[in-house]
Amino acid sequence: MKLRAATRGSPLAMWQTNHIAALLEKYGYQVEPVIVETGGDKDQVSPLHEIGGQGIFVKEVQSFVIQERADFAVHSLKDLPSDIPSGLVLAAVPERGDPRDALVGSTLKDLEPKAKVATGSIRRKSQLAEIRPDISFHELRGNIHTRLEKAKNFDAIIIAATALERLRLNPDVIEILEPDVMVPQVGQGAIGLECLKDNFDVLSALKKIEDSSTRDLINIERSFLEEIGADCSHPVGAHATLEGNQIRIRSFLSDSKTGKNFHDNRISSNPETLGKLAATELLDRLKKG
Repeated sequence: MKLRAATRGSPLAMWQTNHIAALLEKYGYQVEPVIVETGGDKDQVSPLHEIGGQGIFVKEVQSFVIQERADFAVHSLKDLPSDIPSGLVLAAVPERGDPRDALVGSTLKDLEPKAKVATGSIRRKSQLAEIRPDISFHELRGNIHTRLEKAKNFDAIIIAATALERLRLNPDVIEILEPDVMVPQVGQGAIGLECLKDNFDVLSALKKIEDSSTRDLINIERSFLEEIGADCSHPVGAHATLEGNQIRIRSFLSDSKTGKNFHDNRISSNPETLGKLAATELLDRLKKG
C-alpha cells in the first residue's frame, strides 16, 4: 500500500519523514513525501510569536490532509497546537528523540557577562533570562544548518538537541540543558502523525508504529497545554517522564507582561489528571501574580 506523507521540506522535516517511511516499510507500506511550504517557511525573518506562534509550521501541512492531497501529515510534535482541526486525529506518536534544549557556542557557566544569545523561542528566552538576567537576546530563524551558521555572530544559540542528533551535527561547544534547568516545549523531540479520523486504513497503518510509552507521556503534556489554553500568549513548557510506576511532570509558565516565571514539579500515579493539575496550579499562580 502506498501512502502520501505531507511534510515541510526542511532537512529535519525530511529526516523525520524518511524515518517514518522506514518504520512503515517494515509493515509493507511505501511512503511518498508531499512537500508543503508553510507560513513559517515563507517568512524567515519575523519572530515566530508575531506571525502565528505554535501553529505556524503545521496549518498548511494539515490542509493537505484535509483536502486529501496527502494521506497523513508528519509534524515535529512541539509545533502542533492542542486544538487540531475537527476532521483530523493525532493517529500515532512513534518513539521519542531527545526532548531537551541545547546551548551551542558556550556552556552556561562560561557565558560572558552581558552575552549575546540567539533563539526564536520566547519559552527559551524566558527561562534563560531567569538564570542570567544580564544576557541580551536576539532573534534566530531558519533551518538547523542556517541557525548553526548564524551562531558565529553570537556568544551562543539555543536549539533543540534532537535536531542535532537526527542530522548528525556536532558543534564544537555544546551543553545539553536538563529539564530541571530549562523545561522543554510540549512534545519536543517527538514526531506526531495526523490523518483524517475516518480514514481507517491509514489509521491502522500508523498505529503499527506508535510507541505506547511515548504516547502516554505526550498525552499528559498535551493535556497540560490544552488546560493552559490554545489562545495563551504566555511562554509555556511541560515535560513528562516515567519514574518507576509514577509519572513526573515539570512545567513552566511565564507572565509575558511582567517577565515573572512560575514553575511546577509534581509526581503522580494518575496520568488522567496530572497535566491538568499542573496547568491549573500555574494559571492560579499567574493570576495571583
